Amino acid sequence: MDELNALMGGFAVALSWQNVGLMFVGILLGIVVGVLPGLGGPNGVAILLPLTFSMDPVSAIIMLSCIYWGALFGGAITSILFNIPGEAWSVATTFDGYPMAQRGEAGKALTSAFTGSCLGALAGVLLITFLAPLVAKFALRFGPPEFFAVYLLTFCSFVGMGKESKPKILIAMCLGFVLAAVGMDTVSGTLRMTFGSTELLRGFDFLVAVIGLFGISEILMTMEEGVAFRGKQARIDLKVVLKTWAELPRYWLTVLRSSVIGCWLGITPGGATAASFMGYGVAKRMARDPDSFGQGNVEGVVAPETAAHAAGTSALLPMLALGIPGSATAAVLLGGLMIWGLQPGPLLFAEQGPFVWGLIASMYLGNIVGLIVVLSTVPLFAAILRIPFSIIAPLILVICAIGAYTVNGALFDVWLMLGFGVVGYVLKKLDYPLAPMVLALVLGDRAEDAFRQTMLVSSGALDVFWSNGLVGTIMGLAVFVLVWPVVSDWRMRGKRVA
Repeated sequence: MDELNALMGGFAVALSWQNVGLMFVGILLGIVVGVLPGLGGPNGVAILLPLTFSMDPVSAIIMLSCIYWGALFGGAITSILFNIPGEAWSVATTFDGYPMAQRGEAGKALTSAFTGSCLGALAGVLLITFLAPLVAKFALRFGPPEFFAVYLLTFCSFVGMGKESKPKILIAMCLGFVLAAVGMDTVSGTLRMTFGSTELLRGFDFLVAVIGLFGISEILMTMEEGVAFRGKQARIDLKVVLKTWAELPRYWLTVLRSSVIGCWLGITPGGATAASFMGYGVAKRMARDPDSFGQGNVEGVVAPETAAHAAGTSALLPMLALGIPGSATAAVLLGGLMIWGLQPGPLLFAEQGPFVWGLIASMYLGNIVGLIVVLSTVPLFAAILRIPFSIIAPLILVICAIGAYTVNGALFDVWLMLGFGVVGYVLKKLDYPLAPMVLALVLGDRAEDAFRQTMLVSSGALDVFWSNGLVGTIMGLAVFVLVWPVVSDWRMRGKRVA
């Protein structure tokens, strides 16, 4: 009941004319971000983050979160109409969405995708509404050992549950730790890896790094691939929408199942991409006509979109309640909150109640607004893809440079951004994941501080991490998540040999 009362107060905050206007602006910008293959959710939020520095934190985070919702919606447009996934989590949508568009059912496919996305996101918001305050209250029992254990669990989860090569995840994460260590040591005040440069005294700003790693590297990748857009026309009218909505209730079990999958993989570091593929795979396995998947089955569009949005939304739960991002975009939002002087975690609900509940209320409104906007503007945003990339790429590059310069007002940051762009391009070419690197860059300092504070209190005794049931359980879970994939591989090899 307390949560509902607080949520009503959040709606009062989110429904101000200014915040409603920012929702529409964020959704529209997000759809553009999602439609253009050179951008994406984390990239768009990172690039546009400097635009919010002059806003109050509530309005800023509402706009940024709506950019994310719009990007999730926009990724489906390119997948269905052009067979080009605007986002990694939209790949599974192409399997049945594009064949439907080729049959002349683009309107039906898009309506199904957007509706499933909205339902999945609402499931994620419901989870945040009722679970985040409980998690935050529980986390008030945390001290430095418990916080380090949670950080370790997050890092181990990315390694143990990541789909990429484990050594590559570790290398990317270690690179992030090294970057996070540059600058002034917050405990002793000594300088680390500055090499006599005054520009490096403040370390590598995460925003400059993220803009380069995601935005610039994607531009370089897209230029190399020479993307050309050829797709189907899409016309969505009210008749198509209502007819599609009348058919969707028969897939209620698929929506429920994909929402559960998405919420679980959103809270854990599985992410929206893994959720979309798992949602699609489970739907195909449970369907009465699995052979129709890949030929233009509506269920093959609803399942991945629902799971992806549920995962993308629920990834904000650990970020708000524990200060631990569940996705790359959540890591960018986490950094934004810290820039505005807000510390995500257990105390955020107690000290910044209007902010948190205003954000949660905006999630409900933003997804509904997003559904309305995207259904009414699909032809317009599909037309954007017909603009030559040679025109779009320089515009994106200029926006990135402005965003990097705005952080500290230093030209050095623009050069850093370009350097990170080259690093990101090389890492992507070598199939190194960027999310673990961003996670380590954002949380590396905080994990180090928690560990060193713990060591000071315990006089260097490591058994403090097993001194009570709470910290011992979290540490044990971290070790389990880290070693379980190895144990599982051994078991599978043993069965094959037998």
